[in-house]
Formats: sequence, structure tokens, C-alpha cells
Amino acid sequence: MNIRLTLPDGSTIERRTGVTPAEVAASIGRALERDAVAARVDGVVMDLCVPMDQDARLEIITVDTPEGLEILRHSTSHIMACAVNRLYDGVQFGIGPAIEDGFYYDFDLPEPISGEDLEGIEEEMSRIMAEELPFERTEVSKDEARRIMEERGQSYKTELLDEIEDEVVSLYETGEFVDLCRGPHVPHSGKARAFKLLSVAGAYWRGDSSRPQLQRIYGAAFAAEKELEDYLYRRREAEKRDHRRLGRELDLFSFDEEVGQGLVLWHPRGAILRETIEDYWKDLHRRAGYWPVYTPHIASEKLYLRSGHIPQYEDLMYAPLEIDHERYRIKPMNCPAHIKIFQTHIRSYRDLPIRYAELGTVYRYEMSGALHGLLRVRGFTQDDAHIFCTAQQLVGEVQAILNLTDRILGDFGLAYKVYLSTRPKVSLEEASDEEWESATDALREALEQRHFDYEVDEGAGAFYAPKIDVMPCDSIGREWEQGPTIQVDLNLPKRFDVTYIGEDGAKHECIIVHRAILGSLERFVGELIEHFAGWFPVWLAPEQVRVLPITDAHREYAHAVVRALQDGGVRASCDERNEKTGYKVRAGTTDKVPYLLIVGDREVAGGTVSVRSHDCGDEGPVPLEEFIRRIAGEIETRQLPAQF
Repeated sequence: MNIRLTLPDGSTIERRTGVTPAEVAASIGRALERDAVAARVDGVVMDLCVPMDQDARLEIITVDTPEGLEILRHSTSHIMACAVNRLYDGVQFGIGPAIEDGFYYDFDLPEPISGEDLEGIEEEMSRIMAEELPFERTEVSKDEARRIMEERGQSYKTELLDEIEDEVVSLYETGEFVDLCRGPHVPHSGKARAFKLLSVAGAYWRGDSSRPQLQRIYGAAFAAEKELEDYLYRRREAEKRDHRRLGRELDLFSFDEEVGQGLVLWHPRGAILRETIEDYWKDLHRRAGYWPVYTPHIASEKLYLRSGHIPQYEDLMYAPLEIDHERYRIKPMNCPAHIKIFQTHIRSYRDLPIRYAELGTVYRYEMSGALHGLLRVRGFTQDDAHIFCTAQQLVGEVQAILNLTDRILGDFGLAYKVYLSTRPKVSLEEASDEEWESATDALREALEQRHFDYEVDEGAGAFYAPKIDVMPCDSIGREWEQGPTIQVDLNLPKRFDVTYIGEDGAKHECIIVHRAILGSLERFVGELIEHFAGWFPVWLAPEQVRVLPITDAHREYAHAVVRALQDGGVRASCDERNEKTGYKVRAGTTDKVPYLLIVGDREVAGGTVSVRSHDCGDEGPVPLEEFIRRIAGEIETRQLPAQF
């Protein structure tokens, strides 16, 4: 007796009753058989070895898909657990999921594992893969599973069993290792391909600091060796570019426990870098028709109750302050205050659009474990802007924001991807379906008229707004988690009754567009440090030129060179230390100064400077006036380093 299987392309095939997805994959082609890791049968994901006994829709899940890669990574975590089980006595197993780029497994071991032990575990994993051990699934009663785990001394697994409501559970056996797991898994250990164990870390059981601390081994896994090599290269580059390390080495910023976690102290060099970005931002926004505003760091709690921030975001806000018997909050958002500025006058349609922009510092609670250098802090400055316009002006305003975004990211050498994020499942009830559709359509129209390539991210909008999210990509291919955003607010215009007088003399609800391009300045600077690996383009570099006199006899000329550079708008300094020139050159290179100018007898006599640049190395003597014109041009045009 045969069954009929419908494939993803709509075609059908007939196979005998009891055929497995693995057998179907093999009959279709050797490449599909090689790459198959699991199957979807009538929408249910399952192992390739499960027999099929009725007509069904069949999709073979391959390792080159996100779903297939996740299954491969989960299976690799089991292979690692099997290897640890072979190598160490008395192992208790926690959990071992797939994660982005790889996997981990938590172990309770009588002895600590160090990074030096990972090579031995990798070798055992490779042997297990060569053995092509099957991933064998069995379904047993919960009581039977508990008996099996108790016999093996697996107390963490019995605890997990207590939380499962189903009376039947699945176990997977790989060699000597048995795990409580829903699956699915690859057919055998030989399917695992390119992997690398990365690190060992402590992890409390169930994330509870009162519970035992386990040893967590992290690994990376990919479908092909080339993909793994690319990942490991990016990882090494990321480690070299870590903004926390470079921030210390370049003396840009610091944190101090007495000041408070997640609160940044900007050192002079970091402040110059930040100020340069802010001045650039302010100049572009003036040219783009934005009005600067400033708003207080605290405000009455009444403001955030009316805006809805307290009911929606109170867990991110700090506790209220009591001032003159009134409750105040430290500012978590700038938008309510911008609305209050707008409402100080009756606005006509002739006044619109009005664009307010503020480098506004806000404070939001982040758990201490989530804090990460400049990338996640508790006090940060947003390049926040709000545009008040009519419905007819909306598409044009969004296009102008997109143009500005493209300009700014381009000046920093950042590529980007664009996403249209649509209405989430849980969204603002006060806004009608028509308002959501109209706002989303306006964003889509602006993108298409500007010929932007974009992806639709269904359901990823804010609860109060559809939005365009722009994700910058840095020089090693990483997509930043947060970047420019454009949101059409369907909430605050109603809550604050934000209106204008139309041509008909009647009041009309104003459109409010939230917009940030740099986002958090702290995070943006941190990401720029990693993007440029600390070698900022000349226009951004805190110290653009360092002059190195060879001996004390050349100091006077060196000072004259510095003054001429400074008069030309260049940030220049002089290294007057009584050290050899080679030492000074190495110090300037370590400090990542784009230009080092060496001056000695020849340069004094000829009115020149001997140029060493990051891009070109030793360039030899150049007339001082010529060098000043050159570097001034680089600053004015915001020239990027050669590798960009």
C-alpha cells in the first residue's frame, strides 16, 4: 500500500507505507540526503527516521536553513555532553540548548574545567562524530524517565521532569549519554560538521544565585568549515576591537563603582570625540530644518502617567522623587516634554511641519548583568527628534529622514539594512485598524519612492507605532542590535490631544513622528570604536596630529608647527619627552594618532615636516603649508580611512 506525499513545490510523490523522510530524501537526490537533518510532516517537525503511514505534506529540513542549523547545533551540544560523560566521572547534566552561532551545555562536575581542557573534549567529540552514533528517540512515561534519571544520579533532570505536565516524555540516547529532550535531532553524530569549543564560564542553575553554580561550555557550530572559519575570524576581530579594552587604552572613558554602575565618565579624549559627533549632528540638523530644544532631566510623575510610560515602562524607570509633596521621575523619554513645547502655542497647518531635535540625556534601569561598556548603560544621551506634521506631509517627512540617515551613516562608513516593522499582536487599542494601515502604508510608500531595499519584519513594530528600523553593519559584517528608527506615533497625539488648525478652521489631530539616527550616543561611540578598531578617521580622531621633535633643539620649531596646525583647525599636540624618536613613534601608533610629524634639522631648515600616516606609513618630508591644506581637506570632506 502506498501513501501520497506533497512536497513544498506542490508536486506529489507516492511511496510505500512506513517510508521515512530520510528514505524519501535519499530517493530524491544525494545532495538532499547529505544535507537533510530533520523533516516537517503536516507542519510537525520530527526526526528523519520516523515512519509515515498516511498521506501528508512533507518538507525535508536541510542544514543550510536557519531551522536546520539550529537542530544541528542542538545535536552538537548533545555530542559535547556525550564527550564530557566519557572523559569525566560523576558528571551531572544541566541543559544544553542551541544559541546564536552555536550551543552550550551546563555541567556539574567534581573538578573544574579550564580552557586548556577544551582541546581534549574537542578530540573526543571528533571521535564520537567519526563513530556516527545514532540519536535514538524513545518515548516513556514520566515515572519511567524519573527512574532512569535517578539511576544515573541526574538530579537536575529529575527536577526538570517535575515541571513537565505531560505524562509521556521523550529521551534521546547518543552512545552512553541519555538526555531528557523534545528533539528533533540529526540522524547520527556524523552529521555534525564544523564546530569549535570557545570558552568555559560559570552559570547558576536556573539563573538563580542561590542554586549551585555549574560549568557552562560554549561552542560554535556551522554547516561548513568555511562558515566556521569566517565566524572565528570575526570573533577574533571582535575581541581585538572590544571597545571596553580600547576605551581604556585610548583613555576615552571609564566607569567607577562610587559613581554608579552603567554611568559613563567621559575623559578629555573621549569628550572630544563625542563633541565632534555632536557638532556634526547639530550642523546637519540645522541645515535640515530642525529646531534645537532642551528639556529637564526630571519631570512630574503626572506627565508620564498621561503619556502612558509609567503603565507600559515602569520597570525601566527609577523610583519617584518626593519634591514639595509632589512625585517626580527621572526622565526616561524626551517625547512628552517635546509635546509640551509644541503645545505652548496654537498651531496652524501653515506652521507645519515643526521639527524639534534634542541631544537629551535619559535614564533607564538595566539589570547589572546586562550592562556592557558603552553598549548598554543606565544613563545615555539620545539624538532624539520629533516631527509634528499633517497626514499629507508624512511621506515627505519620512523620505527626508531616510535621506538624512543615509547621509549620516555614509559619513561614518557604515553600510545598513532596512526593515519595515509592522503592527504587533499586542498593540495600542485606541488606534483603529485604518490608522495602523495608513501609518504603515506611509512608511512603505516613503521607502519605495526612495527606492530603498527593505524587508518586512511582521509584528515587530512598537505597541504604539509601526516603524522603519535601520540596522547598521560594521566593518567586520556585524549587524548592530539597535540603530536609526522612524516611528509614526498612534498613542501620544491622542493622550495629549495634540492638534493643529486646518485650512477649514477646525482642529485636526497632529501626526507625530519619533526619530533617532545615532540612537544612544554612548552606544554609537562604542560601536564606532569597534567599527574603526580605534583608528578613527582624521575628522573624528581626538588627536589628529602629533609632532615629534627629534631633540630639544627642535622644540621651538615643533611648537610653531603645532600652532600653525591649530590655527588651521587641526587638533595637534607635541611630544616633548626626552625619548628616542622610535619610542615616540611607537607611542603615537599605540595611541592611534592618524598623523605623526617628525621634525629635525632638515625639516627646520626647509620648513617641512616628515609625515608618518596610518594609511600610508612613512611618506617623507612635505612642506608644512601643503600638509595643512591636505589634512584640512580630509577633515572638511570627512574622508574615511583607506580600508573603508
